Amino acid sequence: MITNKSEKPFRSVEVATLGGGCFWCTEAVFKNLRGVLTVESGYSGGWVMKPTYEQVCTRKTGHAEVVQIKFNPIILSFRDLLEV
Repeated sequence: MITNKSEKPFRSVEVATLGGGCFWCTEAVFKNLRGVLTVESGYSGGWVMKPTYEQVCTRKTGHAEVVQIKFNPIILSFRDLLEV
């Protein structure tokens, strides 16, 4: 049998973007879950280009604070992610 050892094994990755209040608090919870690969904080929606954190927090831009989570659905299902 011939194999290519430089090939990386297939890893299943899904992405979920969730809003839930302050993204710093939400990020801290999700990044410690088994099966979560990365968590990135950001903003969604709104009408202001490149808003500041202060603008978003004072509700002057129409944005919501969100976290984008990359996770392995074999280890952690989307449903389980939502139940956190």
